[in-house]
Amino acid sequence: MSPRTLQFFSVIGTLILLPAARIHGALSIGATYPVSFVDIDGNKLSTADGHVTVIVLTTPADREKAHTVGDRVPEYCLGNPDYRMITIIRFARRHTVLGQRIATALIRHRVNEEAKRLQARYDGKKIARDARKDIFVATDFDGSVSSQLGEPERATDFRVFVFRRNGELIAQWHGVPSAEQFAAAVK
Repeated sequence: MSPRTLQFFSVIGTLILLPAARIHGALSIGATYPVSFVDIDGNKLSTADGHVTVIVLTTPADREKAHTVGDRVPEYCLGNPDYRMITIIRFARRHTVLGQRIATALIRHRVNEEAKRLQARYDGKKIARDARKDIFVATDFDGSVSSQLGEPERATDFRVFVFRRNGELIAQWHGVPSAEQFAAAVK
């Protein structure tokens, strides 16, 4: 095979593989991503199910960053069923089934504690809703959710995504966005 022919097939092969590479690469603002998964309470969730969805992709080590994002949720989003924040906790190492159950039980306990804190915020704003029903957390032990968000299976980057009601990506950050950035993205 001549070098010219080899170069031609190399270019064609690259063009064929580009769409597949995009699936596992960074997501693009303006593109639609109907990411679907189930949270720790058994709720089936999707970025394209009619809510403005904020997804926080974190590891157990970065839970304070996720907490900071939650604190920066604009007041008009609190208790508003049109908006939803979902925290996805990604685990960098493999867990046995028993390890997954223990981790999930610990996460569920922390979620219940956070619900008490959020309920106090709701009560202060006179929002008549059960705050626990507005907290969504999913675990990602196998990388399946992370891969839908363009992340490598064992990556540990902290990420925040904002999706429109149809799954269109509005904004994304590789860290905690400022309150102003966050408010501008979700309005």
